[in-house]
Amino acid sequence: MTRTQVNRKLRQVYFAISLVLLISLVAALAPFIPGIPKVLSDMSGKVYELMRDMSLLIATLAAAYLANVFQKRSTFVAALEREWRGIVSTKSTLYSYCERTDPSDSEYLTAYCRISDTIDNMRIVYKNAGETDRLIGLYPYAPLHDMRRALQSIDPRRTSHLSDADRRLVQDAILQSFFALRETFLEELDLERPRHPLLISGGHRLKKPGAAAWAQAEQKRQRRILDKEPDMRPDVDALLARLYEAEKITDAARYQRSPTATAVPTFPGPEVAPGQGQARGPEV
Repeated sequence: MTRTQVNRKLRQVYFAISLVLLISLVAALAPFIPGIPKVLSDMSGKVYELMRDMSLLIATLAAAYLANVFQKRSTFVAALEREWRGIVSTKSTLYSYCERTDPSDSEYLTAYCRISDTIDNMRIVYKNAGETDRLIGLYPYAPLHDMRRALQSIDPRRTSHLSDADRRLVQDAILQSFFALRETFLEELDLERPRHPLLISGGHRLKKPGAAAWAQAEQKRQRRILDKEPDMRPDVDALLARLYEAEKITDAARYQRSPTATAVPTFPGPEVAPGQGQARGPEV
């Protein structure tokens, strides 16, 4: 269900609820309006009582109807998102195909089937514009067919020799069609701008290494508890401890960007006791 359809349904519900409230208000105030015949006054009382007794049912029906509307809208948006992901994947496939200097027939067929699937999958989201019982109508997003026609123009089964300029031209046509499609296709998703956008090039983290005092205290507490337990694998614990300390030193040096900081290997080898020399491999 498109956004326009949802808004139309909401307007209908609002109008119906407002009409019911207006009738209830007029019926409730009718006995106090001078000049109203007694018959109409008595009838308005009956109408007000009926509206009051039916209020719960009316509210339930309105809520159920709105729930159905929003459920259809949610299903439609999910289908639209899947279709857009398919379009993006198709664009990447076609772009990659145009980068190949000597594509094979199977690679072309893979790319063609991808764009063909994307075009046909649009049927589960939108119907053709101007489609009737007797007329086919117009495909809702023509740039997809432009991408297909551009791909067909470099079919290796028809054209044996293609220059780099020809492939670049087709690639630019595919990108232009994709960008034109993106201008209108995503409009239905009601996208909002991010609350905290990062709009500068070369942005980096502003937070410094470390943690809050309570987290560090909790870390030390857990370490003290663990140290009281017997080591099941002292060699594994020693390895993990060395890796952890080495990573902290490396991260600190990277953060400070010190030209004299010596990088510590992230994966040091096994420790060798003094005087033992190089560790030997298994004897044969």
